[in-house]
Amino acid sequence: MRNSNRQWVLRQRPEGDISDGDLELVDAPKPEVGDGEILIRTIYLSLDPTNRIWMSDMDQYMPPVEIGDVMRGGTLGVVEQSNLDGFDVGDIVVPGLGGWQDYTVSDGTGVSKIPAGLGIPLDAFMSVLGATGMTAYFGLLEIGQPKPGETVVVSAAAGAVGSTVGQIAKIKGCRVVGIAGSDEKCKWVVDDLGFDACINYKKENVLEALRRECPNGIDVNFENVGGEILDAVLTLINDNARIPLCGLISTYNAEGDVPGPYMFRNILMKRARVEGFIIIDFLERFAEGQAEMGQWLAEGKLKYRTDIVDGLETAPKALDRLFTGENIGKLLVRVSDEPAA
Repeated sequence: MRNSNRQWVLRQRPEGDISDGDLELVDAPKPEVGDGEILIRTIYLSLDPTNRIWMSDMDQYMPPVEIGDVMRGGTLGVVEQSNLDGFDVGDIVVPGLGGWQDYTVSDGTGVSKIPAGLGIPLDAFMSVLGATGMTAYFGLLEIGQPKPGETVVVSAAAGAVGSTVGQIAKIKGCRVVGIAGSDEKCKWVVDDLGFDACINYKKENVLEALRRECPNGIDVNFENVGGEILDAVLTLINDNARIPLCGLISTYNAEGDVPGPYMFRNILMKRARVEGFIIIDFLERFAEGQAEMGQWLAEGKLKYRTDIVDGLETAPKALDRLFTGENIGKLLVRVSDEPAA
């Protein structure tokens, strides 16, 4: 148990890639807990591409992190002190955006408890049963609306969201083609997760490979990357294709404006529907998604993988793994140990 609260504070807005000096690790006093509050020790910190967006002063779905503030981030933790009815010491909780720090104080607003005795590893609630899993579930099923026999393409297929999207699409009876950045990633999503094919965009011409793997065109494109990959997919979309737009990770570290898709015209010609979404759009329906995803997980229809890096001090360098393509599955920082069973 720490007697201080380490915090990563935003010192300046990154220009291009995140660099030394953009964030600073400071040692703050351990928070005191008032009436009607709980103290949560962070166990896991979620690292996501949206962390880079939050650091930028740009139009976005939430206010950017202000200079001098603790870096925003999703967390899972354990209640160490409680002055709030309904929460006991030892409860495992998801406080939402607890931030890049050892401890969070909360009045309980937005905090969800993980029931004891489920026999499910805690990291699942930061991946397949957490916000990333719900992103895949609602993005694909509500916006993509896949139908049996259709072809679904998933970019960043070995990432936390993409790997889950592909499995759900297979459950729904679709042909699934992933796009990823290494042979290892492609092998994992095909051999372990059941994708029908996967294209290594670093070794193949994506458009030519998509023509080969999608002989009947593309009905649903779950877009995580943008850029040239999105253009290749747009070239081959079928009439009335659906494109859930989840991320544009290829552009997040870009300096200056990034050109839009050159094949934008196909959205018109094919009468396609493109819809951007953020998982907070579906917060009120999380229980619905978690129930079905939990059932699939229990039945062995759904698998997940976590890429865990140890130590809060590693968070900024670990975040780079999302943009260099080093990670597979859900990227987490283990800030402290899980409580003993």
